[in-house]
Amino acid sequence: MPLSTPQTPTQIATSLEAFLTDHPTAALLEDGKLLFDMRTARYTLSTEHNRCTLHLWDTEAPASRTLVRRVLATELRKSVLRVSTRRFGQPRPQTLELAADRDRRTPSTRDNTRTLYLRILERVLLRAFPDWKPDSFRTAMDLEKSFGPAYARGLLIQGQNAWAVIAVNPEEPPATIDGILTLGILWLAHCREHSGGRRLVQGLRLIVPTGTATLTLSRLAWLNQAVAKYEIYELNPQTEDLEPRDPADHGNLHTHLHHAPNLSLARERFADPAARVMSLVPPDRYPDVDQRIRSATELAFLVHGLEFARIRIRPAATSFDLTPHITFGAAASETELTEETEPALRDLVTQLFARRHPSGDRRDPLYRMAPERWLESSLRRDAAPLEAHDTKLQLDHVYAQVPAFAAADRGMLDLLTVTEDGRLAVIELKADEDLHLALQGLDYWIRVRHHHLQHPDNITGLGEFQSHGYFGGIPLARLPPRLYLVAPALRVHPATEVILRHLSPQVEWTLIALDERWRTRIKSVWRKRHTDQPAHSDF
Repeated sequence: MPLSTPQTPTQIATSLEAFLTDHPTAALLEDGKLLFDMRTARYTLSTEHNRCTLHLWDTEAPASRTLVRRVLATELRKSVLRVSTRRFGQPRPQTLELAADRDRRTPSTRDNTRTLYLRILERVLLRAFPDWKPDSFRTAMDLEKSFGPAYARGLLIQGQNAWAVIAVNPEEPPATIDGILTLGILWLAHCREHSGGRRLVQGLRLIVPTGTATLTLSRLAWLNQAVAKYEIYELNPQTEDLEPRDPADHGNLHTHLHHAPNLSLARERFADPAARVMSLVPPDRYPDVDQRIRSATELAFLVHGLEFARIRIRPAATSFDLTPHITFGAAASETELTEETEPALRDLVTQLFARRHPSGDRRDPLYRMAPERWLESSLRRDAAPLEAHDTKLQLDHVYAQVPAFAAADRGMLDLLTVTEDGRLAVIELKADEDLHLALQGLDYWIRVRHHHLQHPDNITGLGEFQSHGYFGGIPLARLPPRLYLVAPALRVHPATEVILRHLSPQVEWTLIALDERWRTRIKSVWRKRHTDQPAHSDF
């Protein structure tokens, strides 16, 4: 039977596109078994003949596979899109699942792994800290406090003294392991709040799998040591070896800085192919199309932050000459623009302008897609709400994902600009509630600070950013960046302010909450700054 109320073929196709755009590493499952890994699979969606047809194939699999199904309906449940399909020639529908979560273990396997790890953890703690008693270790879900079952947590007690402890096993997804400090700080705050004055919770001990401490170490360096003590260990559950890691050793940052493209030369290089794309756009909608130069060899076309086409300069198939290649669509549905596919791009553009606008239908997946990108495009046009009376931004110099994270899939949008007084400004945008907003913003701040202070030129005084072509001739102050965290007011997770209170005073942050109607007009409804926090010690 269908999964939900009847949907039109266009609604079905759009919901699939939206999910795959938001979750490019999703997996397609049938009866819990992996059919396609969307990191390597390709697909097309057709709505011809008043039905939605999904064609999937994967030429990188050990044996090339293909799947063609008629899609009857879709239904989103948490991080899974249930897809009701029908094989051609068969009357009975079947249900497939698109799972966003990279953790594809069965629930029973996950539970067994976590239960076993909890026993190992308590045994290791008894041996490593013989003078301390493990107390109330558990993995139970507590949604009110944002604690999930992936993290084992408890206390180590010695008389009236205690340490909060949080640990994660190596079978959890990388994002869960990297998120341990956020949950650890929340656990520390919870333990202190509920100690009732009976004991002093000195700090937090974090236990991560062997070889995974690097990101957490880089974050620990920028926490306020006057608020709590922090220790981090790596645990190998097989050998039960517990190795301490020095919080002062945060190793090499996984980040790199590309050269900024020469914008005038890039516009000249892209002029002819860009004119071909814009010829498919109604002239009265030209101002709504954002042509974004991503590099010297790539130009993107966006409508309210949603990229619908791009031009890439590549070597020709039969020579070393560089030629422009135009494609449209997103991710695995990306299609080359030819005379045969031109009507499809024209139809895509028509759909974008008809459905993706500030007064559009909030239930429409095309309206909901890429909300952070929409927010970014709005702020590029009007960033006044981010400014305070004493801090003005130079929004004619705004860069996205600079510096870039090596092999990162963070699901966040990072912007870098500069204030009128020459201070770099890191801006983290989030349109939906995110528990890890504060520390992911800190990650980007750390990397920007690293590049800003690296290798200044002794003659010109320019740092890495200017030597790589950023910020023109603007003199940059040799001070750490400012950090701005921006989200709609009802999407600011309650944990965000708790985490921010634990950051070092050296991190000058501002949390800005926007009016929920930000698609229509950007307006700040409240803001909080690092200077609003009381200076005190909790131990």
